Amino acid sequence: MLLKKNIKAGKVNFLLATVLFIIMSNNINAKPLPKSETTAELSVLDKVSSKNTSIKIKVGEEFSFQNLNIKVLKCYNSEFDDDPEVMAYMQVKDNTMNNNDRVFIFNDWTFASSPSIRPFDHPVYDVWLKKCYS
Repeated sequence: MLLKKNIKAGKVNFLLATVLFIIMSNNINAKPLPKSETTAELSVLDKVSSKNTSIKIKVGEEFSFQNLNIKVLKCYNSEFDDDPEVMAYMQVKDNTMNNNDRVFIFNDWTFASSPSIRPFDHPVYDVWLKKCYS
């Protein structure tokens, strides 16, 4: 009876050691995150006047455009040359909104090739990413 309990404990320890080894080996082969670019180029459409404006923002700095404060925290280009993907993490505040419950009107990743994946929803402005560069 005592022998069966030790065998079960040994199987559990072996299983845990195997799972730990697999997790550690996957982390060794993981690629480091790519370096973020230094500048992001965005297009801003004013829906009322139908004016489209191209703006360049340094990554990490806040840019004021009309009633919006736009800040790009990260901006990446894909490593693939055949179908490049540009993505950026962006935060947008509306200065006219006094709703303290909601700080950002947009706080998410955005993609240049598919802006509808994470849409920027604002009644007056549309903002979308064009490119990232150093």
